[in-house]
Amino acid sequence: MAKTKIKIEEQTAEFRAAFDGLMDEIGKVIVGMKDTVQDVLTCIFVGGNALLEGVPGVGKTLLVRTLADAMDLKFKRIQFTPDLMPADILGTNLVVEAEDGSGRVFQFQPGPVFAQILLADEINRATPKTQSALLEAMQEHAVTISGTRYELEEPFFVLATQNPLEQEGTYPLPEAQLDRFMLKLDVGYSSREEMSEVLRRTTEGIDVRADKVMDGSQVLAFRRLIRDVVVAPHVKDYAVRLTLATHPQGPFAAGQTNRYVRWGASPRGAQAMVLAGKVRALRDERYNVSFEDIAQVAKQALRHRLILNFEGEAENIKPDQILDGVMEEVPRQAPDLAKA
Repeated sequence: MAKTKIKIEEQTAEFRAAFDGLMDEIGKVIVGMKDTVQDVLTCIFVGGNALLEGVPGVGKTLLVRTLADAMDLKFKRIQFTPDLMPADILGTNLVVEAEDGSGRVFQFQPGPVFAQILLADEINRATPKTQSALLEAMQEHAVTISGTRYELEEPFFVLATQNPLEQEGTYPLPEAQLDRFMLKLDVGYSSREEMSEVLRRTTEGIDVRADKVMDGSQVLAFRRLIRDVVVAPHVKDYAVRLTLATHPQGPFAAGQTNRYVRWGASPRGAQAMVLAGKVRALRDERYNVSFEDIAQVAKQALRHRLILNFEGEAENIKPDQILDGVMEEVPRQAPDLAKA
């Protein structure tokens, strides 16, 4: 038992060192955005996809490219545009001459989805048909083309950026695809100090790049470690009740949910909170998830899974406003479990 505990402590120390090492490498290039970087790395280590939303020019694409520089993984970028077609993402069968000269045969030409880190840049500038081409890859880490299934190399992640829907030339992502993003991260403007540092780095001939500090096998090993972190029943129930509180007219529905929400979060929202909570626990040198771990990631895990009704859209209600109300109304310790 003592040897097992020592081994777990060593693995946890390795994880924290690797996580902090990636944060430091990304920090060489990216100014600020520490919370966003931490959440993106959380998705990487638990095998989830991340959606970064913000106005153009705040560093979303640079963040993902820098992450790819710091990890020894195959990286591909797709620039989404209105004329992009599903075959441009997945690949297609081409007619080529057979090697033995016997005639022509079909040969599959892989698309950019055959990577390990896939940057879907400005994903909501493509039509919903093209956006949905990534659904199978995001969920099953495989694609099916002309009846043939192709497995993608592990680890595989989709890191997507999108512009606010209010901007010109954007299409809303299908609800089914939004649900396959583990976390949605809002990327805001830089502070005064951060913008000054950005200007210094970009206007004074400073060329800084991130060094590779991790490979795929390490990511997969840490993923197994994260899954072993303990979640007590009452903490797991808190994630469940937060999710159920987003379901309108349900027994746990919050007040603003009934008023403004048409569809609430799926079970993937609760899964995202628990997995992200496990990462936060390990980084804090704990081996069990706390209520605070769940609360800290609730908005990132649930905000894109709320579909507003007509009243919510008419009053320009933001999902984060509803989640603020949900977290105020849902107690961390359920009364029925406290008595048990």
